[in-house]
Amino acid sequence: MAADLWRSFQRERGVVAAVQGCSFKIHAGEAIAIMGPSGCGKTTLLNLIAGLDVPSSGRMEWPGLGSLDTLRPERIGVVFQSANLMPALTTIENVELPILLSSGTEAKARALAALAIFGAEILASKLPEQLSGGQAERVAAARAIVTNPELIVADEPTGQLDQAGAAILVDRLRAWGQQTGSAIIIATHDERVAAKMNRIWRMRHGKFESMVERSACTGTG
Repeated sequence: MAADLWRSFQRERGVVAAVQGCSFKIHAGEAIAIMGPSGCGKTTLLNLIAGLDVPSSGRMEWPGLGSLDTLRPERIGVVFQSANLMPALTTIENVELPILLSSGTEAKARALAALAIFGAEILASKLPEQLSGGQAERVAAARAIVTNPELIVADEPTGQLDQAGAAILVDRLRAWGQQTGSAIIIATHDERVAAKMNRIWRMRHGKFESMVERSACTGTG
């Protein structure tokens, strides 16, 4: 949950407030899209939700997940905007990494199972430089879910995929969330992606313009 969340940065032209007074709660099993123009604060808000950044003022807490130092990689999975794969590691080693960091077991089998959810198991032995942008995004999604976290935070996870590929990735991520009861938050510019979520938060100039709960969504297809 967040209460009156602010995040400001010092820039040459002065202090810029990227997130301004945002308050919200995230419940288990929810699927939320954050939308808005570039520079509106979506990525900053995602970083605060994931515990990758700390607010300038206000409160960000994870009452159902634990303290800030126990969130990752087990409790919160993150899909970064640029995939952010380790270049020296193969695909399967990249996906295994969160399990190894959390002292988990059966890393290879779990990594292959996560890749299979997104149809990427055939890429297991490839290095990131051998992947297309869309393939790297599917691998990044597999890495995010491999520890079975209770919350997934994804920043433009379909930006390198065509319309069909984007629909498949989001549908499979939604199906995984529904099966596990995990919450999913996706920052996106794509209205088709947002239509698959059950809540849509629209941002402008660091603030929420609207927070809409949809009565129905197209979950999986």
